[in-house]
Amino acid sequence: MVRLEKVRKSYTEKGRTVEALRPTTLTLEPGAFVAVVGPSGSGKTTLLSILGGMLAPESGRVWLENQSLYDLPLRQRTQIRRQRIGFVFQSFNLIPYLTALENVQTPLYLAGVAPAEQQRRAETLLRRLGLGDRLRHRPAQLSVGQQQRVSLARTLANDPALILADEPTGNLDPDTREHVLHLLESFRREGRTVVMVTHDPAAAARADRVLRLADGDIREAA
Repeated sequence: MVRLEKVRKSYTEKGRTVEALRPTTLTLEPGAFVAVVGPSGSGKTTLLSILGGMLAPESGRVWLENQSLYDLPLRQRTQIRRQRIGFVFQSFNLIPYLTALENVQTPLYLAGVAPAEQQRRAETLLRRLGLGDRLRHRPAQLSVGQQQRVSLARTLANDPALILADEPTGNLDPDTREHVLHLLESFRREGRTVVMVTHDPAAAARADRVLRLADGDIREAA
């Protein structure tokens, strides 16, 4: 379970304070698929960063199961992020000089997994996502949709309980977009919690729960 407990975050911009997130309490149950919508600049990516242990709130607590993320030492929080949280970005963030297989192995390497197990798990994930014939290809040799699937495989490498997706379908053609949404739904069926920021109403409609973020307030969408 993921829980925000009276979490607040603000920025100073041109001499004025902007409330990115007013004191917010929110619970996300295991196996939930949650879409976060709202206007550009409303703080959606800030919310994902706070949930992912990358941006400390000014006040309040963020709980991942029974651990308060920002009460932990940085080293321990980084370890939890590597082991329990997966990130999916619109830009993919693949390492250009590594193959698809090596990109997926990267988080396993950082987690100290043995090389043979790294390769086994990475190959299994890439084959599951239909990329068994692209293991040795570098990102520039892959289509946009294939790059996104490599990114998804890398996200799953450490078997995360929480997946945070920031506009994961933004650069994709309709067929690939549908495939990615289907994969996110399958992650939810496996018991993972998926939080997806999106501007796409059709993508948001695939979620079990839609939250609207505006002016620092999170509300259930009608």
